[in-house]
Amino acid sequence: VQLVESGGGLVQPGDSLRLSCTVSGRTFSAYAMGWFRQAPGKEREFVGGMRWNGAVTYNGDSVKGRFTISRDIAKKTVYLQMNNLRPEDTAVYFCATESVAYGSGSRFNFDSWGQGTQVTVSL
Repeated sequence: VQLVESGGGLVQPGDSLRLSCTVSGRTFSAYAMGWFRQAPGKEREFVGGMRWNGAVTYNGDSVKGRFTISRDIAKKTVYLQMNNLRPEDTAVYFCATESVAYGSGSRFNFDSWGQGTQVTVSL
């Protein structure tokens, strides 16, 4: 499986961006997809994930209400819509997927990653 992110860039505080992650090499809708980010000098942080059935989980209050995960099954693409961006959202954003179809565990188990796309929020 290959994951390719796109859509990053340099924006100002309060702006919006939509990241895309397109999957190739296998089917799409049977697998959970997730978004992570890694800021300079920090560990990779889980942003949110979408289970195979479309159920979405977000990590904490820092992104809830501002970030939205969605997907287009026909395009084999998952999106991260980011609104009202803040300087602290600056990071490399990665998408990820699980290798087990129709995962039903209480926790995600992501094991394949994209190369990341840079998001910089600055005046």
